[in-house]
Parts: sequence; C-alpha cells; structure tokens
Amino acid sequence: MTEKIELPVDGDSTGRDLGTEELALLREAIESGHLTSTRGTFVPRLEEELAKVFGVDRAIACASGSAAVHTAVAAVDPAPGDEIITTPITDMGAITAILLQGAIPIFADVDPQSLNVTAETIRARITKHTKAIIATHLFGNPCDMDPIMALAKEHGIPVIEDAAQAPLATYKGRLIGSIGDIGCFSFQQSKHFTSGEGGIVLSNNEDYARRMFLFVNKAWGYGDAKPDHYFLAPNYRMTELQGAVLVPQLAKLPGVVERRHKTATLLSELIADLSHVEAPPVTPESKHVYWRYPLRVKMEGEGLDRLAGYIRERGVLCAPRYIQKPAFECQVIRDRVTFADSKWPWEGGHMAGRDPIVYDPKTFPGAYDGLAHVLVIPWNEFYTEEHVRAIAGVVREAEQDLLQSGAV
Repeated sequence: MTEKIELPVDGDSTGRDLGTEELALLREAIESGHLTSTRGTFVPRLEEELAKVFGVDRAIACASGSAAVHTAVAAVDPAPGDEIITTPITDMGAITAILLQGAIPIFADVDPQSLNVTAETIRARITKHTKAIIATHLFGNPCDMDPIMALAKEHGIPVIEDAAQAPLATYKGRLIGSIGDIGCFSFQQSKHFTSGEGGIVLSNNEDYARRMFLFVNKAWGYGDAKPDHYFLAPNYRMTELQGAVLVPQLAKLPGVVERRHKTATLLSELIADLSHVEAPPVTPESKHVYWRYPLRVKMEGEGLDRLAGYIRERGVLCAPRYIQKPAFECQVIRDRVTFADSKWPWEGGHMAGRDPIVYDPKTFPGAYDGLAHVLVIPWNEFYTEEHVRAIAGVVREAEQDLLQSGAV
C-alpha cells in the first residue's frame, strides 16, 4: 500500500511561484505612495505587457475574474432580458456577471468527456434574443473554437472567452483568449499566475475595449477632454499592489505552464492502461494547460465516492463531481433570488409576450453524465516527477481495490 503523500498546494507558498521578484516590486509600489492604478505604473505596465503576449490591441485590468466576465458582458451591452449562452459547469461568478447586467443566462449542454460547450450544443440554444456566447475553457483544455466562431459569425453574435483556467493554452497555434471578440482571465489564488484576486479583459475591438475601460472606472472618461460618468458602471479597478505582484508573475507564466503541462502529461501516460479511470481528453491541435487534472472515472455514485475516499486517505486531495451540480440547480438560479422578490431579469415587463425561461434537466445529458464521472485532482507548478509517480500509484491502487471488492 502506498504511504500517504505530501503534496504542494496552491493555497500556500508550497505550490505558488511567489518570491523575491514580487516582494521587490511590492516595496517599490508602497514606497511610491501611489496605490491606485489611476496614478500608478504597475497596472498599466501589466496591461501593456499582457496585450503584447496575446497579440491584442487592448488589455484592461480589473478586480477579479468575476469582474472580468462582468466587464465583458457589459461591453456587449445587453438590454434587460437579452440572452447570453454559457456553460452550466462553471464558477457562479461567471454567471452572476450575466444577471448583474440584466441579461438571462441560457445554458448550453457540454461534451461529457471534456465538459466543454460545443458548437452543436450552443446552436441548440440560439434564439432571436441571443446577445453573446461565452466559451469557457474548463480546466485549461480549449473548447473547439473554429466551429464556435463560425456559428457565431453566421448569426452575428460576439464570443466571449472565459479563459480563467487556460492562460497560454493554444488552439491550432492561437492563444486561447485571443480568438473570440473578448478574452477574460483570472488572477485568483489557484490560477496559473496570481495576486490573490484580480482579472483582466482583452480585445481587438476598439468599441468593446473603450466600453470595458470605462466600465471598470465607474464609466468616468479618464483622459477625455470633457470627462463625465457616461453610463451605469462599478469601480472594478485593480490596485497597484496587485499589479506589482502580477508583473513578475506574468514573466514566470511560461515556465509555470510548462511545468504543469509536463507533469500532467506524465500522469496521463502512467495511467493510460487503467480500465476504469481515464486521463482527461485534449482538444485536437490544442495545448491543455491543466489548471486542474480531471480524471474521467467509469463508475458513479458509491463507486466514484469510494475511489475519491481511497485517494484522499493517501494524501491526494480530489473533488468528485467538481461543482456537484449544474449551475441552474443552485438556489440563486433555481429560485431566481436576485433583487428582493422580483425574479428579475427572468420576469418583468421586458419579458411580455415571451415564453418563460425553463432549465429542463432532460436537455442536459452531457452535463449530468460529465459531472457524474469526473474526479478532479488539484494541480500546481511544484509537482515533481516523484509526486506524479506517487499519485499514479495511488490511483492505480484505488482502482484495483474497487475491482477486488466488487464495487465496480
């Protein structure tokens, strides 16, 4: 039996590439006395450098990954009741961003293997009210973007990429986050590069970029001849302290991604012969960057939970079923708990003459199948070959234990 493993974790310094470079720039920011990005240098520097990395015209930093998605949604400027197609398997912050802008989330089913939306599942949800499509690159594995972009072009619908888990992932040689009309990234604690919280949006579209710049700044026209607050918008600015951490984090990002990719690829090779546990798929002609390592387990219910329990007991943290249930089953959406008892934006005068929005579980076979069989293992840049071989051994033993016990 494998001894209990001790692994680095992204919740502290054991699994985060943070050090002297970040401390030096933090000190510089503090000594400058300019901690707001409206007068500082680090956030503008981050924006410029990140735009250059992704080959886009503009990058606008903001307070969080959720703020990034909200800013992107605001850029397409939905009217109350407009629909935005997204995935039911994502962080709730990426969905409340839609609701806070008065739009209605419409969930596309996912491929049960990758848990990503596809052009086919999105097509089934497009209506005359569709204002945008959000393609979420789950776990760091790119969506199949060419068919999605072709579908969006066919209908004249902008595409927002939620690349929070996929920095430097590539699809057919193109960086994820630079393919759609707007790209969104997160700098939350567990992401590939981090300042604890933070986010950024990218675009080559001048109109979207202008509106996003304004949106994170209370719609105040900084730099305009006669600035004003042009429309309703929050303060989503990033601080100079975050920017000071992220400038060196961006420089480290290629190395972080390569280390994660190398170790995750090794685990996939080591478990390739298992009968009831599969390595995560990689979209063809793409590079997966492994925010997490999602095993596909050919068992569900008690079998999946027993496998997870066996692995946890030996020191490998894991999350069976990832988010446990599709987003539309969460109370905020199920019971439409938004502004008092209004159930807005699902209900109200703007919905007159329209059929009610219904999230029918029967129309999401891929999401339910995918969640029932996924076991998510945390991943970070400080896993070594020794760590990975130990994890592979634990997974192998767990499968054998279940087979021998007759649980499978």
